[in-house]
Amino acid sequence: MKALGTDLLPGSRLLRATLLACACAAAFLVGYRWSGASPSLLFFSSRLSSRSPSVAISPNSNVSFDPSLIPSPAAAPIASSPINKKTAASSATPNASPPASVPAPAQAPSPPLPPPPPPLPPPPPARLGIVGDDGAMRDDFDVGAVSNDTDLATDQDAPQEPSNADAGGGNRVRIGNFPACPESMREYIPCLDNDEEIKRLPSTEHGERFERHCPAKDKAPSCLVPAPKGYKAPIPWPRSRDEVWFSNVPHTRLVDDKGGQNWITKAKDKFTFPGGGTQFIHGADQYLDQISQMVPDIAFGSHTRVVLDVGCGVASFGAYLLSRDVLTLSIAPKDVHENQIQFALERGVPAMAAAFATHRLLYPSQAFEIIHCSRCRINWTRDDGILLLEVNRMLRAGGYFAWAAQPVYKHEEAQQEAWNEMEDLTSRLCWELVKKEGYVAIWRKPLNNSCYMSRDPGVKPPLCNADDNPDDVWYVNLKACISRLPVNGDGSTPFPWPARLTEPPRRLQGVEMDAYSSKNELYKAETKFWDDIVEGYIRVFKWKKFKLRNVMDMRAGFGGFAAALINRKLDFWVMNVVPVTEPNTLPVIYDRGLLGVAHDWCEPFDTYPRTYDLLHAFGLFSKEQIRCNISSILLEMDRILRPGGKAYIRDKKETIQEIKEITDAMGWRATIRDTSEGPYASRKVLMCDKLMVH
Repeated sequence: MKALGTDLLPGSRLLRATLLACACAAAFLVGYRWSGASPSLLFFSSRLSSRSPSVAISPNSNVSFDPSLIPSPAAAPIASSPINKKTAASSATPNASPPASVPAPAQAPSPPLPPPPPPLPPPPPARLGIVGDDGAMRDDFDVGAVSNDTDLATDQDAPQEPSNADAGGGNRVRIGNFPACPESMREYIPCLDNDEEIKRLPSTEHGERFERHCPAKDKAPSCLVPAPKGYKAPIPWPRSRDEVWFSNVPHTRLVDDKGGQNWITKAKDKFTFPGGGTQFIHGADQYLDQISQMVPDIAFGSHTRVVLDVGCGVASFGAYLLSRDVLTLSIAPKDVHENQIQFALERGVPAMAAAFATHRLLYPSQAFEIIHCSRCRINWTRDDGILLLEVNRMLRAGGYFAWAAQPVYKHEEAQQEAWNEMEDLTSRLCWELVKKEGYVAIWRKPLNNSCYMSRDPGVKPPLCNADDNPDDVWYVNLKACISRLPVNGDGSTPFPWPARLTEPPRRLQGVEMDAYSSKNELYKAETKFWDDIVEGYIRVFKWKKFKLRNVMDMRAGFGGFAAALINRKLDFWVMNVVPVTEPNTLPVIYDRGLLGVAHDWCEPFDTYPRTYDLLHAFGLFSKEQIRCNISSILLEMDRILRPGGKAYIRDKKETIQEIKEITDAMGWRATIRDTSEGPYASRKVLMCDKLMVH
């Protein structure tokens, strides 16, 4: 028996192994048949594409399945989505094979899913400097540290960012190259040379032809204004004060008309400027010394910082004031001496084409410490002094009007009659005749409204209505009334220069914007922001090596960019442009001791072609593209930018890409760079160079 049991043991093991193998085979077959009823699976590719996310279908997509096999919790309905629709469509294809006849196992309803846990509370916001821990505005405002690496690239030859034509969806039409305008348009100023509109004017008696008459949008030229033949890189400042290339402004009319008055002469391939004027043929420096001796309180470079020179000629008065730390805006119409403003800008002197006619000039009230007119050929007493009332509007409380003209010193009957009319008008304006000496008479504007209020009833001109805004200037007619001075004294002479550049002025609180108690903080933040940006430009892009002089900030804000250039000792001057759609910060800009003008960038600017070395635009295009044609703005930039000049444009990255396509079509060399915020920031910088030849 023992032997028999021992013999049966191997057979029993063989039987168990056979049964185990059969069970494994059966399990495999069941699993195989079950897999035929499983759903098709969708996979999203992780590879990036410029078109759309790619979708891959699993290998079992050619079979369908019975939806009843999927447990469906009643409490969790699934919202339809494009992907769900795609899946359903793929499972209903006509080529799908019928499901295998495997009975569905009975399943109990699944319990409802538990609700998701509540989201974690967001982390407390970091204090940004303006708001304190208690939520109140802080006086000890600190904008925080800003990297001096203004742009990540530190090499001028860094590769530019590739174009993404499909960014933002849809295909954009490629822009063809812009053609050159005819040679006859070399000095073209669109809103001042619109002969078609000027011919339609009902009258030109009051100088209407010298005012803005812009072409309709469908008639604006879409071409690049050419430079004169032989155009050269401008002579750098300060040499340009005394000489410029003849080939850059090839016009000899002023030499023929004013050569004997020491304005301008031609010597070989250059124009030279001896520094004289009609009333100061012995030189502007001697003339300025005379004014300082007549009224010592004028104090050039301290009390007096911002001056307006009316009918400026070639701007020698303003050119020589620059050495006394005074910024002078020289203005003149485009008249028979039509190139005087072009000469001024070629010299590197602040200037703009403008005329006293029927509309307010585009500068704020109480902007200038001195307004100067030397033989400016303006009849100040016409229409009961409406033009002198415009001078009064722009003149700061306590400011001076200097008039050098024949009625001051000639004794002929006609000249004496003109002088008597001037004396009568200025007394009704409450101006005080401070000094009359030689060729010059100087009046002072009152500091407040008390003199106006004490005049006899019926004395003209009257005070303007209380609701008149003296800073409203865009296409506003001249008004035959005296602009009221603020009761609180805002606009009177601010801090002496240079302290006024950084101290928040009192008129800052009058700027209409979405802030009140934080305006001082916003002002300080802008000042620090641009100081850091300009420091980066100087360090990274070697701005001190650039031979730049005339600069325009196309969306100036409080003038922080211009202030930063002064703080960094860059010998530039800046025309601060405040778009009419923005809060009117022009009074603040002038209170800082800077120059500025109101403008609508849907229209051309009143300057000659090729007059600025650097155009700076921060957030301008994304702000104005709703109203204005971006191409029109960029073509205007090309018109006023000198060959060899630069443009720095900071804006949203999608807007920058569109701008770059247009600048490429204009023949500019443009590179997109990151800001200090990094490559994923919402803003980019487009750095452009206009080549010497289109």
